[in-house]
Amino acid sequence: MRVLIIEDEAELADSIIAYLSTENYSCELAATFALAMQKISAFDYDCILLDISLPDGNGLKILEELKYKDKQDGVIIISAKDSIDDRIKGLQIGADDYLVKPFHLSELAARVFSLIRRKKFGSANIIKQGELEIDLPAKSVSINHQQVVLTRKEFDLLLYFVGNRNRVLSKSTLAEHLSGELADMLDNHDFVYAHIKNLKKKLNEAGCGQYLKTVYGTGYKWEG
Repeated sequence: MRVLIIEDEAELADSIIAYLSTENYSCELAATFALAMQKISAFDYDCILLDISLPDGNGLKILEELKYKDKQDGVIIISAKDSIDDRIKGLQIGADDYLVKPFHLSELAARVFSLIRRKKFGSANIIKQGELEIDLPAKSVSINHQQVVLTRKEFDLLLYFVGNRNRVLSKSTLAEHLSGELADMLDNHDFVYAHIKNLKKKLNEAGCGQYLKTVYGTGYKWEG
């Protein structure tokens, strides 16, 4: 899952990235209003952590831009401002949650998980499709009650497919999800094919149905 941290306090931003990375999130940083606006215009994120007090602009304007563009990125405001007016305004504009600084990183991670689970998987902890079962808190996958060992990238791909079921995803979209802005710097996206090939092989060998389809010339689709 892909997270954008919009935060100008370098030490806090580094701590958030380090902690969320251990929870298997792919993190990007925007330390200024200008860079944040560039990123939300160019990319999609599963969750955005937004400090509304930025050195070169008001973070609430970023919320307004997300709403104007009808983007579905989840947003958690992280701010030292604890006034009820700030909370209400942020939530009214489109934020999904509000966390006041200082906070425990474990609580932040729990809120990120809860937000993504709610928006992508209808608040379910366990996702089931036929013989396939995905345990979100445990980050585990089983088929016919037998655990299937996936790499971090394979698990992330599986969640992305299931969270976008019946939608055709291009190779470039998948590359962006797996590698973030680095995807634009790569000569090709062959690594996406390699991860998908390995994922399909593991699922098939474990007895999973043929849910992951190749849409030739376009991309891939998870049917269900």
